Amino acid sequence: MEQVVTVGLDGSAESLAAAHWAADEAERRELALRLTHAWILLCPSTPDSPAADDQNYWAKRIVHDAHTELVRDHPKLTIIEDLVADEPGTALLDAAAHSRMLVLGSRGLDRVASFFLGDIGLHTIARAERPVVLMRAGREAGPEAGRESDGHGRRVVVGLSLHGPQDNLLEFAYVTAFTRDVPLHAVHGRRPGRAHTAAGGDGMARDTVERARRELDEVLRPWREKFPRVRVIDEIRLESPAQAVVQAAADSALLMVGRRKHPPTLGPRLGPVVQAAVHHANCPVAVVPHE
Repeated sequence: MEQVVTVGLDGSAESLAAAHWAADEAERRELALRLTHAWILLCPSTPDSPAADDQNYWAKRIVHDAHTELVRDHPKLTIIEDLVADEPGTALLDAAAHSRMLVLGSRGLDRVASFFLGDIGLHTIARAERPVVLMRAGREAGPEAGRESDGHGRRVVVGLSLHGPQDNLLEFAYVTAFTRDVPLHAVHGRRPGRAHTAAGGDGMARDTVERARRELDEVLRPWREKFPRVRVIDEIRLESPAQAVVQAAADSALLMVGRRKHPPTLGPRLGPVVQAAVHHANCPVAVVPHE
């Protein structure tokens, strides 16, 4: 794995906003930034092939223009231009595998209007070996949007299921909060059982919250010790996990959720929490694969 943050560029204003966000994050984490654009018809350039240069003109222009704009704001950041002759989905998965994280821009939920959040984006999120960050729709696209959505000074949110190990997700969440010097808001959503609902008692709800809080404290304890400077706000919500994380992230700078890796025989899947975060959160969303 290379010490880089990779952003996928498709020539849209949204992907440029994602590039600005990725540049900020790379600088914050002291990593390099790689600008990747994939085009299956890319031709190898040679000194005697002006036709190939013409055919590659727009692919080169997309990456070069982004590089030129980013270097003005980040003069000390190492920026790598990366043109790939492959299908975008394949190229993005390969880029994610060799990066600390992959950042993609999103235009919205309409698959016709959205390049990355359509089949390619969901394909990448479901299969990537490293964290994938989506810049959310609903923000004004462009470099200013990239900086605004960075949310300097605002908390970041991580949704936790409390079932099974989530070390990759917790490490990503704590490092993110530490490098930004902002609080980490750890959220767990849990619906009371049917028996509790039927009883209608506040005591039952309190028991559910206290039990969940003890479990959450146990999960967070070693990470609190490892990152003593990170202030953690833990919260138990008596609602579905999907609703809990989306609502908790309403005024945050970043929402981080986990995606459990599945055996190849089962194929990649996105659970309801990831689906809700990707489609409904109004801030950037990081999907982090874990065992």
